[in-house]
Parts: sequence; structure tokens; C-alpha cells
Amino acid sequence: QVQLVESGGGLVQSGDSLRLSCTTSGGSFRTWTMGWFRQAPGKEREFVGAIDRGTRSYFADFVKGRFTVSRDDSQSTVWLQMNNLEFEDTAVYYCAAREAYSGRSGTVRGPYDYWGQGTQVTVSS
Repeated sequence: QVQLVESGGGLVQSGDSLRLSCTTSGGSFRTWTMGWFRQAPGKEREFVGAIDRGTRSYFADFVKGRFTVSRDDSQSTVWLQMNNLEFEDTAVYYCAAREAYSGRSGTVRGPYDYWGQGTQVTVSS
């Protein structure tokens, strides 16, 4: 059974940094594209960033160079480093895993197969 567990969220002030972690188990982490998404109150879930098997990273436009994503296949873990946080970054952050197989449609933005339970990030202005 595949499990994804996020951690590292919290309450910070505008301009601060946070590092989110997502530890996985039960699957072939090395073959997955790992994505980060967020959902703010009253809004739809949106793509934040992703890292593929080749460690190339991709980000939503609103990130504006503030975030980085990294992975360690030996630990089956992916991180989202968020710097210069803004009030608008307040949301529940989710990590997700996308399996790779021949002929699959979609992009690093989705669809994803497995999801974590989310971790709350609150940025005070």
C-alpha cells in the first residue's frame, strides 16, 4: 500500500522560510514524478511544483523563484523549500506521486495517482 506523509508545515511570518517534507512508502519512488499542490480556503487545489525522475523541476508562475523542490531516492523523500513566504501562500500543502508508464498522457501538473494527507502552512502578514 502506497503512503505519502507530509510534514514541516506551521505558522510563520511573511518573508520567512519553511521546508516541507514528504516521505513515501510502499511504492517505486525512484520511478515517480513527485508533485506539490496546495489548496487555500474557498479555492481549488492548484499545482505548486514538481520534480521528475531525472530531477528536473517545474513550478507554477506564482512561485517566482521562491521555492525549490528536491528529492532523495534512497530515502524515498521529496522536499519543498519555500523562501520569502507571502500571506497568499497560506494553504494546505499536499504532495503527490505520479507513476510513469509507457503511453501515459498528462504532464507534471497531473494527473497524479497517490496523495498525502496535507500539511497546513499559515503565513501571517
